[in-house]
Amino acid sequence: MEHVNKYFEEVTFIAQNIDRQKIESFANALRTTRDISNGRVFVLGVGGSAGNASHMVNDLRKLCGIEAYAPTDNTSELTARTNDEGFDTVFVEYLRTSRFTQGDTLVVLSVGGGSVERNVSVGLIKAIDYAHKMEGCVLSIVGKEDGYAATKSDLAVVVPVANPDRITPHSEAFQAVVWHCVVSHPELQMRKTKW
Repeated sequence: MEHVNKYFEEVTFIAQNIDRQKIESFANALRTTRDISNGRVFVLGVGGSAGNASHMVNDLRKLCGIEAYAPTDNTSELTARTNDEGFDTVFVEYLRTSRFTQGDTLVVLSVGGGSVERNVSVGLIKAIDYAHKMEGCVLSIVGKEDGYAATKSDLAVVVPVANPDRITPHSEAFQAVVWHCVVSHPELQMRKTKW
């Protein structure tokens, strides 16, 4: 029970210390994308965050009426681009083909958020740079305040570090907590959940 108790103490710490104003602003930014910009949302993630991206896209589309996409959902395009061009460009090329533009929003779900110096999550870095070049909005939910996504996003929700040994599980779990909070926000949610 020691591990379980400690883990849930960490969850409590994160829930009490996460920046709630940034979560409110995150919801407002998505509402602006939908209602004012008439834009689309592209959600990026790798590893466990790719699974979260797919789930978030479902919720944005079904509950909030936002046109949203996760490039990792298209396995054929993802693997063809990886095979032919390399993984580092799959996201930016997806955005380019989708004609990502000023009214659109890029959402990055990541633990570290990418690092130029360490050559980590280069695909996310290139997508962030492209979204800025096209004058779109960049939002992120990440576990590291000094990663590329946190420092280069227009708005970053950073999951507080409760235990340096569990940054990954807490970051990926709280991506889901944050986006579920956002999609159930009364200013954003258009359709009720079944239960």
